Amino acid sequence: GQVDGVCPQGLEDRLRPPSPPAIMHYSEHEAALLAEKLKDDSKFSEAITVLLSWIERGEVNRRSANQFYSMVQSANSHVRRLMNEKATHEQEMEEAKENFKNALTGILTQFEQIVAVFNASTRQKAWDHFSKAQRKNIDIWRKHSEELRNAQSEQLMGIRREEEMEMSDDENCDSPTKKMRVDESALAAQAYALKEENDSLRWQLDAYRNEVELLKQEKEQLFRTEENLTKDQQLQFLQQTMQGMQQQLLTIQEELNNKKSELEQAKEEQSHTQALLKVLQEQLKGTKELVETNGHSHEDSNEINVLTVALVNQDRENNIEKRSQGLKSEKEALLIGIISTFLHVHPFGANIEYLWSYMQQLDSKISANEIEMLLMRLPRMFKQEFTGVGATLEKRWKLCAFEGIKTT
Repeated sequence: GQVDGVCPQGLEDRLRPPSPPAIMHYSEHEAALLAEKLKDDSKFSEAITVLLSWIERGEVNRRSANQFYSMVQSANSHVRRLMNEKATHEQEMEEAKENFKNALTGILTQFEQIVAVFNASTRQKAWDHFSKAQRKNIDIWRKHSEELRNAQSEQLMGIRREEEMEMSDDENCDSPTKKMRVDESALAAQAYALKEENDSLRWQLDAYRNEVELLKQEKEQLFRTEENLTKDQQLQFLQQTMQGMQQQLLTIQEELNNKKSELEQAKEEQSHTQALLKVLQEQLKGTKELVETNGHSHEDSNEINVLTVALVNQDRENNIEKRSQGLKSEKEALLIGIISTFLHVHPFGANIEYLWSYMQQLDSKISANEIEMLLMRLPRMFKQEFTGVGATLEKRWKLCAFEGIKTT
């Protein structure tokens, strides 16, 4: 008895149709996914159910109105797809009708041929040669075939009459009643189209109003934020300008100090050269007096000259040491290596323009003046010579490191 009481309830549960899937909650992300599904024919039915549920729940508000309008617009676009689908099915139906009519015509032709065979068989020329049982069968077959042929012929004639009536209706569409019906149908279609367009424009207008309202609110928030930020931005801009000016000032100061040191060095070299010249002049004068008064030998004179030349060479080397400075960076070392290699394969030297054009292929930012200043700082590695006369006079740089290494 207990089993009998439970079974109907379990059967009822099993026979109950499955509950529809739960509708997901609205969110901007879910709405974007739903908008894509509404454009997909295979997912439209499922998507339109969700859209209807959201609208009925009251998910449409100022912020989501544009998104919902877009989805409603997609639903409206599906109407055109449905009408196109209907037109395709109607065309397929017309083609199927035509195929059926052609097939029926072929069947009727074969029925006519079969009936003609039976009629020919009943003529005396052939009929006398058949037995009584055979004649009876042929007669039954002939009557049955004629009945089927007549039925097929009547069906085909009915199809042709329908086609003729349709053509007649198309030709007589200028009659007042038909014309009135056509006009009414056209006006109804036009009214529906205008109503649809009007609704669409109204929805667009509401959407634009909502958008303008949102933009106003965002603008007010932005304006308040800008007021707070303007003073900070101005202060930051002034600080950046001041830092830039300080940097420029430091750069100019550094350049000025470099120029001052170069000027002091040049003055020192000049005064040293003048003092050395005076010493040499006094030595030369003293040497002449000694030769004239004491009559020193030629060997003593040579010793004094050698000493003088040694002093001049020593002074020149001191000047070179002062002029030559250590390398400032690894880049300068690289430049010196590349220039040395270039001048080594040009034993007769190269002018600064030729050297600069070669170096520019490796470093487009380097200037001719930068190269020349670097060469002038290393007189034991590079020397400058003048070649030619007059208009052909040319200044060339040569590699003298192999000679300079011997003098160090």
